[in-house]
Amino acid sequence: MVSILVGTCGFPTARSRYYELFPVVELQETFYDLPTEDRMRHLREEAPSGFAFTVKVFQGLTHGTNSPTWRRVRRARLTGNTTNYGLLKPTRENLELWGEFLRLTKPLNPAFYIFQTPPSMVINSDSAKDVVEFFRSIGEPGRVGWEPRGASYSDPNSLMRVFNSTDVIHVVDPFRRSPMVTREVAYFRLHGIGEGEVNYRYRYSDSDLDSLGRLILGQVSRVVYVMFNNVHMLDDALRFKRLIEAKG
Repeated sequence: MVSILVGTCGFPTARSRYYELFPVVELQETFYDLPTEDRMRHLREEAPSGFAFTVKVFQGLTHGTNSPTWRRVRRARLTGNTTNYGLLKPTRENLELWGEFLRLTKPLNPAFYIFQTPPSMVINSDSAKDVVEFFRSIGEPGRVGWEPRGASYSDPNSLMRVFNSTDVIHVVDPFRRSPMVTREVAYFRLHGIGEGEVNYRYRYSDSDLDSLGRLILGQVSRVVYVMFNNVHMLDDALRFKRLIEAKG
């Protein structure tokens, strides 16, 4: 039987209340800057037993240092050639940064790591080889997912090669596309329905959530994460969680 974990991307309400409502949260703060061990330890200790944390991986591994989101970096100090960071390159700089990220998040005991690359990242035969080498180098089978976006889908065959050649889980918005591969774990991030890849202001209707429920309950994966990432995520996630519970 599939285990469905419903939550949100970030805390849309007080953490003490959130822990009472949901079994999982996806941390967003770990994307914008390297976390501290003390912060990760505090979150783990304050959360109830059995509560799951997933983390969005630090942008130093997924985005080039010219990304506008780098303006929010305060603690991370990159060394070496800064052009070797980001975009899942199998460089010494990226692999050392991954080791540092693992060390800092270890007190949290994350259940899952999400790599989200920028829409401008092109996947072709050459870049696919680099991404495969990167994911093979970092390990963590069953706990790593990648959400490619935009131009990454311009060459579906090269993108498929990455997932066929690794244990990485294909993270998608299920209203926009289906995972290219089936794993023991499925991870869905919901960004709103509409034109383009995101529509954060979208509020999911009862019909939308019913359709989502049928899709999720039809999954063959053993564990399915359903993470809402829109303005109304608290209400939408609660309504969906109750819908799933009612269906037994």
